[in-house]
Amino acid sequence: MRIIVDAFGGDNAPLEVIKGCRLAADEYGCEVVLVGDSQEVCQVAGQNNISLDGIKVVTANGAIPMEAKPTDLLRKYKGCSMETAFQLLSAGEGDALVTAGSTGAALTGGTFITKRIKGVKRPCITAFLPVGATGTLLVDCGANAECRPEMLCQFGIMGSVYMQNLMGVENPRVGLLNIGVEEGKGTELQKEAYAMLKEAPINFIGNVEAREIPLGACDVIVADGFTGNIVLKLIEGMAKYFGGEIKKIMLKNALTTVCALSMKSGVKEMKKKLDASEHGGAPLLGLRKPVIKAHGNSNDIAIKNAIRQAIACCESNMVDKISESLSKVVLEDEQE
Repeated sequence: MRIIVDAFGGDNAPLEVIKGCRLAADEYGCEVVLVGDSQEVCQVAGQNNISLDGIKVVTANGAIPMEAKPTDLLRKYKGCSMETAFQLLSAGEGDALVTAGSTGAALTGGTFITKRIKGVKRPCITAFLPVGATGTLLVDCGANAECRPEMLCQFGIMGSVYMQNLMGVENPRVGLLNIGVEEGKGTELQKEAYAMLKEAPINFIGNVEAREIPLGACDVIVADGFTGNIVLKLIEGMAKYFGGEIKKIMLKNALTTVCALSMKSGVKEMKKKLDASEHGGAPLLGLRKPVIKAHGNSNDIAIKNAIRQAIACCESNMVDKISESLSKVVLEDEQE
């Protein structure tokens, strides 16, 4: 298994990326292709006593800034670490790609260099929410601000394939994010998407309200990227808020501090469950090869887990299974 990694993507690159690649190569036995300024990669690795044995370094010209326009990847920053990584993936030099760089640029590289699975209208980005018994996959959460009904239907199918094959959820429950559970709720987008999802080869359970998501109402929650991104950031903010409030309560006085010590192990387990670095990154679904978008502030553990996630996507043959599932659905529009 060969995983291509953007060495200069993210806030903590290249050191944390290099460290994460070393951890992954040692723990998972995979081949890693590290893409970036080879001189700087070797210098940073040497200064931090990190062995590059078994890690291939491919040189590239710098990185695309996080504030750059996504399309600049194909123009102004052609030859940068991310663009070069996508070119290597497209050329068959690796089985999957991991980057902690710009989400927009990663979607551009995936769409125009790696390209979409036949029939996919738009690739989408996902977020794994550690809620309920098995967690919930939110799709889309930012890639497509404006969607058509058939796109939401495809998001549901791709999310179902992911949860079944990578998270081990048998017959995943797919819900459509809406303002009410009744079938006639929502705008025309939700109403038409509901009708399509109902006919799709998935376990569609109908509309789901936002308040039910943290309670594990479904395994896959489908939304347009604009709404999904708002939901994701609200959940992240509320998690931080409640974490801070619980800490205040525990440290209020001597008695609560003593009680807090008795809950230390449980709190530690909860923090690990909510730690984004434990999940690695967000898969970009709908592309011809697995691409994992790690968080911009990823540390070495997050990079290692993103590589683990990329390996799992390859081993589960996720791309072919998504293609097979989508082929069972006849949508009116041809691929754009």
